[in-house]
Amino acid sequence: MESVYNLKNQNSNLDYKIVAGLDRISQVFKTLLLDKSKSYNLSPIQIQVLIFIAYHSIEKTTVSYLSNEFNLTKPTISDTIKTLEQKKYIKKHIDQKDTRSYTIELTESGKQIVLETENFVNPLTEIISNTDQNDKLVLWQNITTIIQQLNELKIISIQRTCVKCKFYSENNKESFCSLLNQNLKNDNIRIDCEEFEIKK
Repeated sequence: MESVYNLKNQNSNLDYKIVAGLDRISQVFKTLLLDKSKSYNLSPIQIQVLIFIAYHSIEKTTVSYLSNEFNLTKPTISDTIKTLEQKKYIKKHIDQKDTRSYTIELTESGKQIVLETENFVNPLTEIISNTDQNDKLVLWQNITTIIQQLNELKIISIQRTCVKCKFYSENNKESFCSLLNQNLKNDNIRIDCEEFEIKK
């Protein structure tokens, strides 16, 4: 396959342009997060872990789950947690049945750091909020489709999206959630649902 990064190929192929554009946007996320992390003497992954813990259930705060969530090794996540604990941003809850296992909770300092750092995405949020509604819907549909296909290729390992959930069904191309007992429009589809239960 030709290289997406070869400008001659890229500029004559819309598929390659789109992939290169997504790559450019991914760099923006990294840059914004890195800038924020420097301001707080934290690494990007430390900020990401704190934000994740803040908005997900306690069952999802184990080393194993975080390792899968961020596609990092367990030792890397353990080191991240150790540093955050030293900084007093998190506290561990040891499993009484298995003292090697634990879940993680934010301290008050940790909650404050999340409030101060999670806005690193604001420049992108502002751009999207000023976009035409119909364009947003098309963009969202494309994003959810790409994420679903990346999950099927096992590039994204954890997927808490509607189409993988036991409550989701489709009839005559109409999406339906049995938990909410309602049809789902394109903008109702979630990529991270707190009620998600994997389809057997």
